[in-house]
Amino acid sequence: MKIGIYGGTFNPPHLGHITAARAVFELLRLDRLLVVPDGQPPHKDLPPGSPTPEQRLALTRLAADETGLGDRVEVLDMELRREGRSYTADTLTRLRTLYPEDELWLLMGADMFLTLHRWRQPETILSLAGIAAFGRTEADTEELFAVQRDYLYRTYPQARLFTLTVPGVVDVSSTDLREKLARGEGGGLLAPAVYGQILREGLYGTAADLRHLPLSQLRPVALSYLKRRRVPHVLGTEQEAIRLAERYGADVERARRAALLHDCTKKLDMAEQLALCRQYGIDLDDLERKALKLLHARTGAAIAREVFGADDEIYGAIRWHTTGHAGMSLLEKIIYLADYIEPSRDFPGVGELRRVCYEDLDRGLLMGLEMTIEEMRGMGNPVHHATLEARDFLKG
Repeated sequence: MKIGIYGGTFNPPHLGHITAARAVFELLRLDRLLVVPDGQPPHKDLPPGSPTPEQRLALTRLAADETGLGDRVEVLDMELRREGRSYTADTLTRLRTLYPEDELWLLMGADMFLTLHRWRQPETILSLAGIAAFGRTEADTEELFAVQRDYLYRTYPQARLFTLTVPGVVDVSSTDLREKLARGEGGGLLAPAVYGQILREGLYGTAADLRHLPLSQLRPVALSYLKRRRVPHVLGTEQEAIRLAERYGADVERARRAALLHDCTKKLDMAEQLALCRQYGIDLDDLERKALKLLHARTGAAIAREVFGADDEIYGAIRWHTTGHAGMSLLEKIIYLADYIEPSRDFPGVGELRRVCYEDLDRGLLMGLEMTIEEMRGMGNPVHHATLEARDFLKG
């Protein structure tokens, strides 16, 4: 197996890191990529005000999700847990014990490659892993790469060197990016979820008011709560909510806010959900205490109100988007159905349900509720009383 190792401070991890990692992974035909954030880099101190190691690790994991490599990429905390300076030779020695039979390749940018001979124990590094150095264009780097390659081959005959150009890599200076973020700029140079996490935690001098976020900032913040595979669903729900709100005269911005936040606690497990219920004083019925699928609507609504300042209308739309209830408001109906019929949904009857929803909202809602009841009973699962009451209310 060919394993790439990509280290750095990732302070913060930006689109330059993501595009480079993905491109080199494909060009080298790697089987796996290990991303290793530095604890304390040997060549420089982290600037004042940098996030904690735990925060950089979380940001790097969000960025790794954006490579699109799925379970072929893994972010390791081995250097963050190590005391003192982080030396590449030590990291590679440890990784060689973990992967004794695999082919290791150390990924690095042009500036790192050109100083490799001055690193600690370069002979150890070059004996344990091949070096894959990348630059943006051949004109920028090949002349310098050639000189360094020749020197390293002469000095370390065992070296395995691979230099490549990666056009399309986003050119970002981390120093400049940190300054931009402190000025309220630079979000476009980050993956949306990474930018959202930075705003949520007020990192790099950002000072967003979470209770009054514009939609342009609420979207990345909402995405930072999600597992990557759920992002298309949430964005699809937002788009469906826009269409339904325009069709039936609801407030489009409120619909978008509710849609973006409706699954903000979906990834939490039962223990985490119940902890939030205790934190926000949420009373649960007997079925909710046992059904994880129902809890995220309760806790998500609480987060929307307590963290993001959602009003009662948006709170209710998130609160009832899973079960529905008798006498639903217009926004509650829209979010319930947008969640059900958004474009990535694919189940028998969804096409007909979409058609009905745009002909008559209540008829579509009744149809959706009945489909849910039929599905739950078909699986042998109990149906929440609020869903039955919503159906009966619509039937008169």
